[in-house]
Amino acid sequence: MRTSRRAIVAFVLGASALAAPALAFDGAPVNPKDATIPVVTALPGTAANVRGKVAPVTQETSLSALQYAAEGGHPIAQWKLGRMYANGDGVTQDDLRAFEYFSRIANAHAEDSPSAPQAQIVANAFVALGRYYLSGIPNSKVKSDPERAREMFSYAASYFGNADAQYDLARLYLKTPDASREDFRYGARWLGLAAQKGQHEAQALLGQMLFNGDRLPRQAARGLMWLTLARDSAGTEETWIKESYNRAFAKASDDDRAMCLQLLEQWVKDRRE
Repeated sequence: MRTSRRAIVAFVLGASALAAPALAFDGAPVNPKDATIPVVTALPGTAANVRGKVAPVTQETSLSALQYAAEGGHPIAQWKLGRMYANGDGVTQDDLRAFEYFSRIANAHAEDSPSAPQAQIVANAFVALGRYYLSGIPNSKVKSDPERAREMFSYAASYFGNADAQYDLARLYLKTPDASREDFRYGARWLGLAAQKGQHEAQALLGQMLFNGDRLPRQAARGLMWLTLARDSAGTEETWIKESYNRAFAKASDDDRAMCLQLLEQWVKDRRE
């Protein structure tokens, strides 16, 4: 998360100075369906939804050295190789091998302590696998399976507390065509938890929903606050976040902008304490 006073400075260019407090949106979700350890089948996958870059392979950390470590069961080496093959970074892109490496991590380390040094890598492997299952893999045995994806996201979100998994899980709950009120409640709470942890996509989606009153009580100032934080962390390719912020800022009243500024200042203060 790159949240700092830069978000406030950028916002102040169009904001006023007075505000009043607003209710917080948070809460840790509890759902029995989100606690089961999913079993991963080591089948080929695609990297269509696996994001991020891996540092180029150097002489000190060669491909052969990583492969040797990975074959010895080293989760960091397996993760690096999975990302390399997923992104075609320094190697020929090979979705099947990427999926295989992520599966090895998940199968071998699912029950590791959330405080273990490799816990974040294990959680990220579950997220990567969930995205494979969500989209399906052309010309492979892995078909689109939202329920399987939910299992992967649920475990990483519940057991490891992974913010990306919480966001992906929230989207599944919120975007299910026949979602029940209970599903929406779980989705909204997962979204709020991910946003509180600084997951900028969750912040953007939550900001949209709150600003527009989309299935949530409208809180324009708080919605604009989340959108401002999301815009500050968004990558150059994430134009949807910046466009959402611009639309909300243009529609916001002076009072909404002023309150948003106060909320941003409180957000920064809370994270410094």
